Formats: sequence, structure tokens, C-alpha cells
Amino acid sequence: MPQHKSALKRVRQNEKRRARNRFHRAKMRTMIKKLRATTDKQEARARLNEVKAYLDRLAAFGIIHRNTAANYKSTLEKRVNALD
Repeated sequence: MPQHKSALKRVRQNEKRRARNRFHRAKMRTMIKKLRATTDKQEARARLNEVKAYLDRLAAFGIIHRNTAANYKSTLEKRVNALD
């Protein structure tokens, strides 16, 4: 265990941030899975806009890398465009 007050605070902050980051990553993955499972083009288009906005937000917060967000968005866009 840390000996200094500042180190104890750092541990508490890291635990909170880790929990928050895990929540957002899990939510992101769930949103992507739901989008991939969608077969209706209109619904997929609506979900895609939500997912893209969420990915941009996570990239801005630093939870995921901005290139990772761009890769996800590109792949999902191709998938939605391929729907009938």
C-alpha cells in the first residue's frame, strides 16, 4: 500500500477512472454489437450515427485512441452501406 497521502489519493482516483473507462468501453462494444446485428438499413443508419458520435466522444476523452475510433467508424460505415 502507498505510504503518502498523495499516493493514496492517486490510487482512489485511478480506481474511479478505471471503473468509468471500463463502463464506457463495455457500452461501446454493446452498441457496436447491436449495430452489427441490425438488418434494416434505416435502423442501422440511425444506430450508426449514435455509435459514431459515441466513438468520437470516447476518443476525445482518451478512452480509446482516435485512430481506433476512425477504424471502427470506417468498418461500420462499410457494413451499413452494404445492407440492402
